[in-house]
Formats: sequence, C-alpha cells, structure tokens
Amino acid sequence: MVGMEAIRPGPDDTMATGAFRTFLGQFGKNRLGMLGAVLVILIATMAIFAPLIVTYDPIRIMVGPRLAAPSLNFLLGTDQLGRDTFSRIIMGGRIPLLVAFASLGSALAVGLVLGLIAGFGPRWLDNLLLLFFDTIRSFPSIIFALAMIALLGPSLVSVILVISITSLPIYARVVRTQTEALRSSEYIAAERSMGAGTTRILAVHILPNVLGPLLILVSMDVPAVIAVEAGLSFLGMGVRPPTPDWGVILNDGYSYINQTPWLVIASGIPIVLATLGFTFLGEALRDIFDPKLRKDL
Repeated sequence: MVGMEAIRPGPDDTMATGAFRTFLGQFGKNRLGMLGAVLVILIATMAIFAPLIVTYDPIRIMVGPRLAAPSLNFLLGTDQLGRDTFSRIIMGGRIPLLVAFASLGSALAVGLVLGLIAGFGPRWLDNLLLLFFDTIRSFPSIIFALAMIALLGPSLVSVILVISITSLPIYARVVRTQTEALRSSEYIAAERSMGAGTTRILAVHILPNVLGPLLILVSMDVPAVIAVEAGLSFLGMGVRPPTPDWGVILNDGYSYINQTPWLVIASGIPIVLATLGFTFLGEALRDIFDPKLRKDL
C-alpha cells in the first residue's frame, strides 16, 4: 500500500489534469479551432518531413516540359525552368514557418524582458522604453521593412530581423501593461512584506500571468508574418532564388500567368491555408483563455 500511495497523484497533478481536460473539451467544441489545428499540424508536418515527401530536387533544372500542367509525373506541373512545382511548394513551406517562429520568438523574448523592466522598473525607465516603443511603431510597418531591407540587403536574416523589430513593441507593451497592473495587487504586496526580492516576484508571480496571453497573441500574429514574408519575397526583397519559397514561386507564376495559371494557384493555396489555419487556431485559443470572451461567464 505504501507503493500505491507513493504513485498516487497529488492535488496539483489532479488540478492540472482537470484543467487540461476542460481545455480539450472547450477546444473540441470550436469547429473552426479544430480545423485550424488540423491545417497547422498538416503544414508543419509537411515542412518537417519535406525531404521525404518531395519527388524531385526542388532547385534542379530538368530537361523536359516547361510550364507544364499537372500530371502524374508532375503533380502541380512545372515552372518556367522545368522544375517540379510540387517539390518546390513542399520545400518552400519551410521558409515562412522558419521566419515566423524565428522572428516572433526573438521578438517575444526581447519584448518580454523589456516589458517586465518597463512595468516593474522606475518611472523614468518606463518612459524611456515607451518612447523607444512608440518610435518604432510610428513608422508604417511595410515602409520600415522596405527601408531596412534596402539598407541591409535582401536575405532571410534581413526579413527575420525586420519582422522581429516591428513586432517587439507590441509584445513589450502587452507585458508592460500586465506587469503594471499586477505589481499593485495585494498578493505582490504580501510577497514584498515577506521579504521576496524583485527577481522572485517577476519569475514566480508575474511571468506566468503574462506569458499565456502573450503566447496567444503570438499565435495570432503568425499568419500576418507568413503574409509579410511571402510579400517581401514576391517583391524580390526576401529569400533569393533559386531557394524555394511560396513568395518566390508566386512571383514566378505572376510573370507567366498569361501562359499558365498553375504556378499562381499552387503557391497561393498554401499561403491561404496557412493563414486560415493559424488564424482559426489563435482565435480559438483566445476564446478559451480570454475571460472577456468566454461564453460560460
């Protein structure tokens, strides 16, 4: 019996399991959220296992029919250089996801730190950081992105850096607002009276409360980042050919749209599906975790 008691779940484990089941139950009732989750999983799986899925080398110029229609040999046809469009679409999905997670991940990390400092630090530092955030946000995002890439040169690193800089103030302001509201709460005052330091208060009490809404915000920003990356690559200011990318393939298709529509269709569908998938998933998570949008309250 001692052994059975040793493995018996404690109250925290029971509460965590119950909360997870409640989350799954609420998420399962959201049909758009389920559809979004399926699309996101499908796109992520194809990007991860792309080398095992592709039928041809996506950058290999083959001696064969160019701008060919879909067939058994070429599922989505070929482009103007005879390259297999299906293989390029599958491999091209890696770039938007890489840009989205790398740029938003770095913006989240830096914005989280700066937001905590602004919300919990002295007033003069808060004002200085707010001035920095407002300065970045004062520039139109597209104009700022084009100017930065023109200065740094078109590359994958430039796109990630630009999106990170433009996204940082949004996350930092959210964290600052949440931190400023929590620092004046009663349980924070109780922690201070018990001798808790600033590091413990931020790490144990404030960080867990601001991280959830922040991650939901990030999930809803992913489709916007995918669209921006595809747009910059379409304009020739993102990923450079012959690297397969949805925006690059869309640009090629636009140039030859009078001869064949397959390139535009093949590159446009995954962009639309990825945008819808992450949008539906982010909205479902927001509906579940945001108390103001909960239907059961």
